[in-house]
Amino acid sequence: MDGQPMAPIPSIQWFPGHMTKTRRLMEARLKLVDIVVELIDARIPASSRNPEIDRLVGRKPRMILLNKCDSADEVQTKKWLAYYARQNIPAIATDCRSGKGLKAFLPLVRATLSEQLKRRAERGMSGQPIRMMIVGVPNVGKSSLINRLAGSRRTKVADRPGVTRGQQWVTLENGVELLDMPGVLWPKFEDPLVGERLAFTGAIKDDVLDVELLAMRLLWLLREQYASLLAARYRIQPEESDGLDAYELLCLVGRKRGMLISGGEVNTERAAITILDEFRSGKLGKITLDCAPEEDTDVCV
Repeated sequence: MDGQPMAPIPSIQWFPGHMTKTRRLMEARLKLVDIVVELIDARIPASSRNPEIDRLVGRKPRMILLNKCDSADEVQTKKWLAYYARQNIPAIATDCRSGKGLKAFLPLVRATLSEQLKRRAERGMSGQPIRMMIVGVPNVGKSSLINRLAGSRRTKVADRPGVTRGQQWVTLENGVELLDMPGVLWPKFEDPLVGERLAFTGAIKDDVLDVELLAMRLLWLLREQYASLLAARYRIQPEESDGLDAYELLCLVGRKRGMLISGGEVNTERAAITILDEFRSGKLGKITLDCAPEEDTDVCV
């Protein structure tokens, strides 16, 4: 491996007080909905699944949307879909900003609830709306999903965590009702890889992070897993990055982009922000950092 190995960032944690309130709201509102729709980030499918959702949802019907699939490795996305199929969890790949994959959304909801809808019809209640709760970590695309389904900008959308701060009911034309919950994390990331990958994708506010350290770690991982994409984006020849440690690699990217300050020094903060922004927006290419499990017994993160 080039340079000195860079360990995961151990101390990333972010759990604002309003997230505790959100968990309580989720528990209280579950009885009002027929199905829970969990959005996860297709670039980090394992890391972006809140482990508390399983406990909160219990036996309530659910489905998973691997969102932002346009920025994810297509081979890995297919493997993740196959994994969820083996787990008997309905799942589709979507990109809610472009609308990709959403034609399959409502048909899959109805298929998942087929027995329940059949019982309603038998009792003469077929006109009763399907109510669903939309959940997921911050910045995973819940508001974009609802705006696409509703055909208008019903909810506030921004590429940063913490924009949706209260529950919102949205009624679609076909009578389906959506409950959009604020993004919620969990109190402690036991695995440091989970915390840093959530930070890479913007699920954790940059204000509480060392963005230079975060960008260095991302560059290191990309050189290991997606070296060709990294080289192509920043026009780095293999011989230029050979033997560089993570800080030197950050400086190299900064020089390639002309991010210099007086004395020819690299503005490493500016370079770090650019790298993170370009990863989050998909400009670096189709990248998945959580590999899909080949077997059902272990998730590779």
